Amino acid sequence: MASRPQRGDSKSDPLSQEVDAALDGINLQELDDSGQMSRKGAGGSKLVKGTVVGFSGDDVIVELGPLSQGVIKKSEFEEIPKVGANFEFSKHGMEDGLHVLSLKEAKAMAAWNELTVGARVEARVSGQNTGGLELRIGPVSAFMPASQVSLGREDDLHRYIGQVLECEVVELDPTKKRVVLSRRKVLEGVRDESRKQLVGALTEGQLITGKVTRVEAFGALVDIGGGVEGLLHVSNISRKRIESAADVLKAGDQVRAMVLEIKEGGKRIGLGTKQLEADPWDEMGGRIATGQVLSGKVVRLMEFGAFVELLPGIEGLLHVSQLSKERVKRVQDVVKVGQQVSVRVQSVDPRQKRVSLSRMDERGALIGSEDSVEGAVIQQMLERQSGGKAQTNLGSLFKKALDNKKP
Repeated sequence: MASRPQRGDSKSDPLSQEVDAALDGINLQELDDSGQMSRKGAGGSKLVKGTVVGFSGDDVIVELGPLSQGVIKKSEFEEIPKVGANFEFSKHGMEDGLHVLSLKEAKAMAAWNELTVGARVEARVSGQNTGGLELRIGPVSAFMPASQVSLGREDDLHRYIGQVLECEVVELDPTKKRVVLSRRKVLEGVRDESRKQLVGALTEGQLITGKVTRVEAFGALVDIGGGVEGLLHVSNISRKRIESAADVLKAGDQVRAMVLEIKEGGKRIGLGTKQLEADPWDEMGGRIATGQVLSGKVVRLMEFGAFVELLPGIEGLLHVSQLSKERVKRVQDVVKVGQQVSVRVQSVDPRQKRVSLSRMDERGALIGSEDSVEGAVIQQMLERQSGGKAQTNLGSLFKKALDNKKP
């Protein structure tokens, strides 16, 4: 095994800093299963092969080679070994001419040699400290930072004690006898695979049911399963104008939506619910016609004019040139968002879904003004007279128009 530390990331990354802080003053390899300190063998350790040749009280005598024997406690074995059985041991100095052997540490050293950064291992949680979990990979002690236990924040680490977890080795440091594990990386891999399969089954135009996980002014994030989220943009929530998604949605809401687009391998999924609503243009019928005077609400201001909602989901453009008889420099100087205005329909194009509006009547007077009233009265009189008398006294008509204006 290499003598230098192995890490998936640099020493200065947040995970390494978290591990250093959590393990300050703790040597994982000096902890047994109960969390208590165990006696460490004297001298350097070296793996050797040996054969059991006999017993002496609580000791097992091991033949290591010609003229070389060792001794080991019976308690190191899971069951009393048979004479002739072969094992691998670690050596820890000499005692009465015999090499002092350890079977447990030999297993630990062998287990260390099999560990590599990125390897998947099963580890049993043996304890907890302020920074995370203490685990055992067979005879090897390991540590898992709290941030690596699950995908989200984990407040109750104690519930994991005694459990066997599938983990990924993210750091090996032989000089400190330190193994750092991450369960989160395993869970992320499972989630990513699930996401890949789910995204692969999605198609544009498909209908899905999901749960709103977060709401912002610009839209809502919707979990459509397997940790996959799509964005329901505010412009695709309803055919009615909505200023903020929070006005109509909240976290936890179930929504049925259409998949509008899938980009970057499923990292960006666009959803829409307004596509499931009836198109108001299809149901408009003859409710909006050229020449008609209607009342509507200003819903949006642009440099070139104002958009006025005439019916739910149907807006018309009131161009800046049609706002006033006078020249208008700024739309907001004449109308405000939310203001009710009377407008005349100049044209309707159902195929392009466009309505052009004006605040002026046919004679160019501002709708609702005195000039507009005069013009309307005169027009009515002219139309009334056109089918009757051959001659019309315009002076009397103007007099009648003025009389109609008097209170």
